[in-house]
Amino acid sequence: MMLVTGATGNIGRVLLDALASRGEGTTGGLRGLTRDVGRAAFPAGVEAVEGDLAEAASLGPALAGVHSMFLPSRVGADEEVLDAARRAGVEHVVLVSSVTVQTHPHLGPARENLAVEKLLKGSGMAWTILRPTQYASNTLWWAPAILAGEPVRVPYADTGLPTIHPGDISAVAQAALTDPEHRGRTYALTGPVRVTPREQVEAIAKALGRQVPFAEIDRGQAHRDMAALFGAEGADAVLDLMGGDVNDELLAVRDTVERITGSQARTFEQWAAEHAPAFGGPRFDSSGGGL
Repeated sequence: MMLVTGATGNIGRVLLDALASRGEGTTGGLRGLTRDVGRAAFPAGVEAVEGDLAEAASLGPALAGVHSMFLPSRVGADEEVLDAARRAGVEHVVLVSSVTVQTHPHLGPARENLAVEKLLKGSGMAWTILRPTQYASNTLWWAPAILAGEPVRVPYADTGLPTIHPGDISAVAQAALTDPEHRGRTYALTGPVRVTPREQVEAIAKALGRQVPFAEIDRGQAHRDMAALFGAEGADAVLDLMGGDVNDELLAVRDTVERITGSQARTFEQWAAEHAPAFGGPRFDSSGGGL
């Protein structure tokens, strides 16, 4: 039995679909964790089980009989969740951490992710750790402005990072869950090329078939906007990673996705085309156009 937690998130939802499509739900069993079973729309063959990562005591039914688990770091009570998994007999955990553990270990979120990695490694369970870079889906923060016809306001407009498509994180997680070769491995994951915020907005505009206003702002303006959401320290960390404190390790383009999955990592342009509806555009048609 496999358990996908965060099963309605950007990574977990795609992972659950991929595992179901290869028949995991009809072989060893496949389970998705959700806080509301009534609203879950999981693929056929997937068992929806209610539970909350913030309340490890609620996970008993979800963990029963599970041998492998997918877990995003820092979503819930990680120490208690890992302890509950160990006590339930889970053998292997695939953890989504962050590349900042190795690029910016001094930042608060990176220290927290490293702490979870250490908890998992010390748990006695087998482990695989994924360290993705900036998610393409982070640009969904811009959706309200784009939908309102307002400029996308960002700092460091021409700093390019190797942004990753969440679907590629899911693809590597699928490989890690289904092939014991990946146990005891830590993988840094990136997209195939660096892409700047300016280029991301251009890709979204292309997917929408219209111009999207764009305005570069300074760090001070961006910090004021972000502090309300992340707090002052969190805003500083995000801004450092966006361009204020980049280094070669953060900028590095890695071929990990292709080596593990056999397919080249997907571009931001592909992500933008697939998610155009979130910005007011047409639904993506995988045959090549919008619908």
